[in-house]
Amino acid sequence: MRDDDDFEDDRDFDDEDDSVEALVWQLLLLINPGDEDSALQQFTAYREAVADGDESEPVELVARVIDWRAGFMIAEDDLRSLVQALDELSARWNLSIDWNGDPDDDDYFDDADAGSLLGIAYDRLAEAGYTLWTWETDDDSHAGWITLSRDNEPMRELATALHINLRLGSDFG
Repeated sequence: MRDDDDFEDDRDFDDEDDSVEALVWQLLLLINPGDEDSALQQFTAYREAVADGDESEPVELVARVIDWRAGFMIAEDDLRSLVQALDELSARWNLSIDWNGDPDDDDYFDDADAGSLLGIAYDRLAEAGYTLWTWETDDDSHAGWITLSRDNEPMRELATALHINLRLGSDFG
């Protein structure tokens, strides 16, 4: 289980600075709870991509700078990588997802789909006070990140402001 005292509690998302850059910074803080150093590294990479003229949507740039460190973007049919990414992300908080089976067993994925796997991960993370989010991509990949559950409303507000079609991991599909 987690200890709420380990994470900053004084987030203020009603700042006057509503620039895309400020919103991205706030997003990175939410998806890196308790790890401002990682958020800063990712923000620096985001700003460098923008400075280099990358005109991708903010969420696409964020996805690239956080991939496998604070988020995931996995090909639609790569369920094994989806499980590995979620395991790696949850390990940042010393959490382990019980997948109701052994993902190392080749037969585990025979009857699995992304929706069922995301639902399992969502439920297990919620038990520990975390929320698994997914967002709609322009291709057939699965993408998302994890936040503290207490940050659900600020996450929804940021997603709306950044035009991210965000949904709970349990609502995938």
